[in-house]
Amino acid sequence: MSFTGFNQQDFDVFQVPGLEQRMEALIANVRPKLELLGTEIAPYLSVLCGEEMYPHVAKHARRTVNPPNDTWVAWAANKRGYKALPHFQVGMFSSHLFIIFAVIYESSNKTIFAKNLEADKNRFKKIIPDQYYWSMDHMEPEGKLNGDTSIEDLQVIATKLATVKKSEILCGLRISNDDSILGNGEQLISLIQSTFENLLPLYKQSFS
Repeated sequence: MSFTGFNQQDFDVFQVPGLEQRMEALIANVRPKLELLGTEIAPYLSVLCGEEMYPHVAKHARRTVNPPNDTWVAWAANKRGYKALPHFQVGMFSSHLFIIFAVIYESSNKTIFAKNLEADKNRFKKIIPDQYYWSMDHMEPEGKLNGDTSIEDLQVIATKLATVKKSEILCGLRISNDDSILGNGEQLISLIQSTFENLLPLYKQSFS
């Protein structure tokens, strides 16, 4: 079975009321697609990164009351988990699909990334396409386009990453839930791969 993309029903999962009901819809409709995507992208990412990259599909296991507003598959260089490491993600809110690089607050690598960002803000600004966005909160669907992000904004991000314990950084592409490419598995995989290629310099800068 190969990955065929996403449809409106997948995004409508996040309109289902109640934790149990939404999780049932998510597990039935979206999770199998994320698992397929995780398996298909892993070999490409492993070659791209020069190390084995393992897929991890969100289980939302800690939730007891509030239903999830988003879900995702993440890839990292650890078979047991991804949160403590810089990683790549593809996921969705009700409004859009996201394809991102992330270093979240559990990872000590964010201080390395902060140091490199502060030292070379102009290069970071140049290597990221204008239509990609920056965010400092993986729980929120909003972000700021790189085209609208100033060097001063990047300095603020670097300072927060270095000094605020719960800070995190995400960068990548957002695709509206009504974009036709989402329904074409082959084209979407190609876009995901090219996006990860564009984000690879950020991944590398979170380690050295």
